Amino acid sequence: MNDTIRRSAAAQAAALAAGEITSEDLTCAHLDRIRAVDTDLNAFLHVSEEEALTTARDVDARRSAGEELHPLAGVPIAVKDVAVTEGIPTTAGSKMLEGWLPPYDATLVATLRSAGLPILGKTNMDEFAMGSSTESSAFGPTRNPWDRERIPGGSGGGSSAAVASYEAPLAIGSDTGGSIRQPGAVTGTVGVKPTYGSVSRYGLIALASSLDQAGPVARTVEDAALLHELIAGHDPLDSTSLPDPVGAYAEAAHRKDVRGMRIGVISELEGEGFDPEVRARFTESLAQLEQAGAEIVPISCPNFRYALGAYYLIMPSEASSNLAKFDGMRFGLRVVPEDSPTAESVMKATRGAGFGQEAKRRILLGTYALSAGYYDAYYGSAQKVRTLVQGDFSAAFDQVDVLASPTSPTVAFRLGEKIDDPLAMYLNDIATIPANLAGVPGISVPSGLAEDGLPAGIQFLAPTRADERLYRIGGALEALLEDAWGGPLLAKAPELVSGAN
Repeated sequence: MNDTIRRSAAAQAAALAAGEITSEDLTCAHLDRIRAVDTDLNAFLHVSEEEALTTARDVDARRSAGEELHPLAGVPIAVKDVAVTEGIPTTAGSKMLEGWLPPYDATLVATLRSAGLPILGKTNMDEFAMGSSTESSAFGPTRNPWDRERIPGGSGGGSSAAVASYEAPLAIGSDTGGSIRQPGAVTGTVGVKPTYGSVSRYGLIALASSLDQAGPVARTVEDAALLHELIAGHDPLDSTSLPDPVGAYAEAAHRKDVRGMRIGVISELEGEGFDPEVRARFTESLAQLEQAGAEIVPISCPNFRYALGAYYLIMPSEASSNLAKFDGMRFGLRVVPEDSPTAESVMKATRGAGFGQEAKRRILLGTYALSAGYYDAYYGSAQKVRTLVQGDFSAAFDQVDVLASPTSPTVAFRLGEKIDDPLAMYLNDIATIPANLAGVPGISVPSGLAEDGLPAGIQFLAPTRADERLYRIGGALEALLEDAWGGPLLAKAPELVSGAN
């Protein structure tokens, strides 16, 4: 493997700025890596080689001319296929949008292009972001680089697998109930869900509008911070966009000092249902932080036990509304029956052919929860629970600076193991869902390896608008653990990740 692509995005950016390498060479190296391993991984749904190289050459020319560029200019990036990209196919992992070429860019994609980051392509995902394993993609599952018989998490398993396997130094994900953080935990990468509204949702194909949030996928906390600083900021095209200035996330990641920080350990998210090996790595990480001067405080968030149930009423309800436009009449695929087609028969045939099993399941559940006579009993009650979860966060943050839990209750499970058991699949999000219900930011950082050699992750949550705290504690823990391990966790990965092509 080309040693350059094993560097962090920050190190690649520094090499570009110093003239040690060109963006064209760096982009070619990543494209070569994609060609070498992605047939096995299926992390990418589309590789935009021509556009990426055009951007890279343009950045090289501008840099040679002495133009002042963004620090990440010339560093390649992958984008989850939920963000629309002008001229590049966008499918949201669904047959419903197969072959669609958007006529505009999502705001964050426009930002990436303006800053000069070559877009390597679009990454695989669960259909319309519905899933925890990337197995519900209409275009086949993505495989975990640590073990190709296991899942890479979901819904953004393509982005996490691409970053973990050195196909891309950075990626964009989206997180509705943990779809950035849970893939990060099971692939040994860093995933961040920013404060709701701090990164524009304009141009993201919506699953659940009150829960969806785009964010960075990276191999280091610093890299995630740099990407977060780039894509964050107010967007007048997004009615939920916050007017706040962008935080100094990279500076916080460099601080690496947790003395005096109070870390709340959520008692409801560390016991029954969490694998002993995952809990062991979690406990070891907390011990490192305590030794470095942090204070560990037990915290109870009693309403978190109801968060999973509330989420799986709110999210399908919003999904059924958002996906109603894919009806064979307005957007997406159209299937026309042969005999005297009517509007109803076209809609039925289109939605039957265009949506996969998981999408249909959630649309039906959401439509039922919103139906007359059931709205108050289901959707309305779930929203009341959401308020209680937000109250638990508020009370907890009166006592501590950040909250901590394992990111996922288990390491990566085997492909096919849970695909026919929706309830077991949904439980993978038990630790990540509360943050989306409350809109608070969260980060997943690698916490070590289980006995079977698979990575686990630790999650930190901060109050809304306090994303800097995540980078401060994430950067500190990353440094502490890498000192203990003798290097990054990915250095311990199997040959597909760390070896030669």
